[in-house]
Amino acid sequence: MGYRGASVYDQGDFFSRYMARRHRKESPNNAMEKPVIMESLGDIKGAHILDLGCGDAAWASELYEKGCVFYEGVEGSENMVEAAWKEVSPFNAVIHHASLEELDFREASYDFIVSRMVLHYIEELDAVLQNIHEALKVGGRLIFSVQHPVLTSSTESAFQTGRRTNWIVDDYFHQGERREPWMDKEVIKYHRTLEEYFKLLLKAGFRIHDLREGEPGKENFDSDEELKRRQRIPLFLIFSCEKI
Repeated sequence: MGYRGASVYDQGDFFSRYMARRHRKESPNNAMEKPVIMESLGDIKGAHILDLGCGDAAWASELYEKGCVFYEGVEGSENMVEAAWKEVSPFNAVIHHASLEELDFREASYDFIVSRMVLHYIEELDAVLQNIHEALKVGGRLIFSVQHPVLTSSTESAFQTGRRTNWIVDDYFHQGERREPWMDKEVIKYHRTLEEYFKLLLKAGFRIHDLREGEPGKENFDSDEELKRRQRIPLFLIFSCEKI
């Protein structure tokens, strides 16, 4: 059985095992993706931020420390929503239990819309990007990360056990659904080329300011061995865009 969207996080002990992995200091998300997201956000003093696929909203406190005044998260997993409400309870924040495809976006309401490692799970991404564009204020910014297309192109490498030491890139221009094993479950993702992401963003009306690949920085790794391993292939594709 393949799990779509956030449904896998509500299956058995998957949630607790994922959370233990996700919050490791040297997890790729913490060591490589998050620093780029924070840099791309820049000055967020007084900002209203919408986080699409917010997970447990663990980084909301950092956003408030940097001056965010309102945080709104959207999450499809009941387990994640419960964890997110606990995280944001001290703040002026709201968490919605909804899928991104079903969410009723408020028009021209947000200074920043952020989505971290979620949009590659969306089949009809063009419609979601159009809704995001409408929800941003003029001059507002969309900052998002997805799994790098060299990884989503082929799922063969994902069947390796243990610490991965090589990666297979194949079927790159064959876009569409991919089924990938992940912590004893099968999840469904959608492979798109880098060019396709560009086209969809331009079609939705965005100006693309920056594209990053999360190059690992030595300061974020305690182990030289792990740093060298992470320098071998890009894991993330990160866009910074503006509503014009």
